Amino acid sequence: MGTFQIEGGHRLSGEIQPQGAKNEALQILCAVLLTDEKVVINNIPDILDVNKLINLLKNLGVKIEKLGKGSYSFQSDDLDMDYLNSEQFKIDGGGLRGSIMIVGPMLGRFGKGFIPKPGGDKIGRRRLDTHFEGFMKLGADFRYNKEERFYGVEAPEGLTGSYMLLEEASVTGTANIVMAAVLAKGKTTIYNAACEPYLQQLCLMMNRMGANISGIGSNMLIIEGVEKLGGCDHTILPDMIEIGSWIGLAAMTKSEITIKNVNWDMLGIIPTTFRKLGITVERKGDDIFIPAHSEGYEVQSFIDGSIMNISDAPWPGFTPDLLSIILVIATQARGSVLIHQKMFESRLFFVDKLIDMGAKIILCDPHRATVIGHDFQSQLKATTMTSPDIRAGISLLIAALSAKGTSTIHNIEQIDRGYENIEERLKAIGAKITRIA
Repeated sequence: MGTFQIEGGHRLSGEIQPQGAKNEALQILCAVLLTDEKVVINNIPDILDVNKLINLLKNLGVKIEKLGKGSYSFQSDDLDMDYLNSEQFKIDGGGLRGSIMIVGPMLGRFGKGFIPKPGGDKIGRRRLDTHFEGFMKLGADFRYNKEERFYGVEAPEGLTGSYMLLEEASVTGTANIVMAAVLAKGKTTIYNAACEPYLQQLCLMMNRMGANISGIGSNMLIIEGVEKLGGCDHTILPDMIEIGSWIGLAAMTKSEITIKNVNWDMLGIIPTTFRKLGITVERKGDDIFIPAHSEGYEVQSFIDGSIMNISDAPWPGFTPDLLSIILVIATQARGSVLIHQKMFESRLFFVDKLIDMGAKIILCDPHRATVIGHDFQSQLKATTMTSPDIRAGISLLIAALSAKGTSTIHNIEQIDRGYENIEERLKAIGAKITRIA
């Protein structure tokens, strides 16, 4: 396992540019399978999960050319379908949750799609029912090999459009179903569809490829199937989770930081949610400016005076991927806040590391934690810890950068899965961080 050593307690300053959005990249990369024409994608983040998916596509036979930093061309005109039955595919697909999204485009274009049970963060049960129930609504036959944990769908006669009401507004589930439906015969209506900016980007990209999708940005998508899609150019949004991470980092370290080119209009209620903790988030053009919070920051209360409660919800609610960041910065706020993680299990279990560092947190149950802020009257203490997943990992890193002394974080591969070249980018704004192989 890789390790970071972090000397905390230093104020940072300067500008930081967010990487391309990880969650969008995983969807967009799968969509290159929908056409035999060339697709150019820009602002692809150079991170572990994305690189794993690019390698999977290469092994499937996609012709890939690197055009520059973060820019690649993809052409899926001569795929190796035998790869889908290989042991190597089980390894490649099983190591990455995003690999599930190759099933939709393969099913729509070739009438069949397979995937081993995908990996990803250990944050509780994350069912795949939405994906496969949607495919079956389009007329696909489903099979599951329990011994090998291998999923498959087939539609040798092609897919037919249908109305469906999704049980949950799954982002990857919606993406997968839409990618299958764009090549189905007739009209597909998806109600309770996810409407995250990443999903909007995917739909807009497919429309440029020749798809006919309406309702983009709402929870009802209407897809008129087409026979064929063509190539296009696409640029990935800046990563909103990284943007939120840098807001939290600035607040916890009392640092003055400018986050460049954030595509503010696609951030939803993220800036508003940080402001509920008393953090100043200023818009300057398309940048975010966070001033040094030398006097700290104070948690707001609700209009009836009750304790602030911050919870996650499907978009346009607050993204669950930033809830751990909110929890960490609440440890030094003036006041108390209840953090309620509704959408995933086990994501709050990293708080024991923060308690070891001196944070005042009451873990009420697997989904709720009450944080009593120190108001910077008591600095967090350095410790040794292990990163359990991407979002907890970055939260622990932020805590370590604010703490007194030198902390050690093991299993930093989890952080590398979602954050590009993170130590060099943090060093550029003054962080004292060293990677130990």
